Amino acid sequence: MLERMIEFAVNHWGLVATFFGCLIGVLVLEGKRAGVNLGSQQVTNLINRESAVVVDIRERKDFDAGHITESINLPYATFKDRISELNPHKDKPVVLVCKMGQHSGSIGKQLAQAGFKKVFRLQGGIAGWQGENLPLVKS
Repeated sequence: MLERMIEFAVNHWGLVATFFGCLIGVLVLEGKRAGVNLGSQQVTNLINRESAVVVDIRERKDFDAGHITESINLPYATFKDRISELNPHKDKPVVLVCKMGQHSGSIGKQLAQAGFKKVFRLQGGIAGWQGENLPLVKS
């Protein structure tokens, strides 16, 4: 079996090199993010069992159109200036929510650097939450 793998790698070195290049790229990208990705069911459990704080980093108009109950809106563009608003919640789990799960990783890194120990990201963002027909409230 190992001999066949080596033979494949030698005969298709371009494919193998491309695979490892992509793998390294994904690892570097994920290394720049902080927070554990959680599905909507896990987030719901975290909110119910551990009083997790949900932080929605979408723009205010998107937040007003529909957000998770009792979530706090701190838009991505102004997050760095407003991070201190979350200091009372430093010991609680914090769940970051964005539109599709793309921006919450960089905000998670900022929270980790600010001393937050329990940082999580909603996998798929609010779009994933809506896709599972979970409730949203409007402002």
